[in-house]
Amino acid sequence: MSRIRLHPSGRTVDCRDGETVLSALEQAGYALPNNCRAGACGECKVKVLEGQFDQGMVLDMALSRAERKDGYGLMCMAKPISDELVIEFGTADAKPKLFPPRENAPFVVTDRIPRTPRIVELRLRPLGQPLRYWPGQYVMLGDASAGAPPRCYSIANAPRPDGEIVLQVTRVDGGPTSNWIHDTLDVGATVRLSGPYGTFIGDPSVDSPVLCMAAGSGLAPILALTDAALRRGYRPPVTLLFSASTAADVYERGLLSYWQARHRNFKVQVTLTRESREGGLTGRIPAILPGLFPDLSGHAVFIAGSPAFVEACAAAARTLGAREDRIHSEGYVSQHIPEAPPPERLMAGALA
Repeated sequence: MSRIRLHPSGRTVDCRDGETVLSALEQAGYALPNNCRAGACGECKVKVLEGQFDQGMVLDMALSRAERKDGYGLMCMAKPISDELVIEFGTADAKPKLFPPRENAPFVVTDRIPRTPRIVELRLRPLGQPLRYWPGQYVMLGDASAGAPPRCYSIANAPRPDGEIVLQVTRVDGGPTSNWIHDTLDVGATVRLSGPYGTFIGDPSVDSPVLCMAAGSGLAPILALTDAALRRGYRPPVTLLFSASTAADVYERGLLSYWQARHRNFKVQVTLTRESREGGLTGRIPAILPGLFPDLSGHAVFIAGSPAFVEACAAAARTLGAREDRIHSEGYVSQHIPEAPPPERLMAGALA
């Protein structure tokens, strides 16, 4: 057992042998930004002030060699190997913010709905206690015995009393887990979810206009965030821009139309990138954004989709005045993990 000390608050968290720093923090309820959980995205990069840790296998693009020398590590893979690890943790009054994740919680597939030619929706009901989560978070689903390693999928609905969780899964060419979900997983099957994870969550204290931008199944976490905001009576304008290749790739039309009819402050606009339609938007969101929102300085911005989509939309939003601390994003990152550890696998934090 090791101890993780958060600087500058001085609060401590116990970390079991073999457990990652990120997992230990989440179990204690602390919100550390993260996305891929596989050492590939760099979202959980933290400076280690004291102690030693096994960094495990991470990609150089997520953690450069210079950053490693300066004491930085990716907490999704880092495991303490000293009695105490002191890490920078943002604020002096660090407080628990997240629900501790659970592993292998049993759920039954109660329905599966084809949403587009490449997206299937799963509806899952818990066999035990429901998972507690914040809208915008994700879970991991897979079945190693079926050759489907666990993968991250955003929850597409706000929490419900019956604990139902909705996942919208895009078929990935050559992706063993998404193909297992599309081709093999059927209604009535029991699956196991781990989670919730992630910090792509809304801040209830924010009371400003909201712009959401999504592409493909990146719509899933945006649906959960929007559902929760509208349910609690959020009054400032909320606009959803949804990008799809063709009209056949646009889904959840009914739900979005219902929200728009019921809530005067909610508006949805769809843009197609590979075909045009009379009276509708055409083109990629970064290109058409200035004509729709010439000034985003007062908006909270949420973006979800592929990494390239997220990066392009965030850059466009910054150009239009969006504040960095109000741009929230979630991008899907490849979860390939190198088979051999790099030479600098063991890392020592700089001594304070």
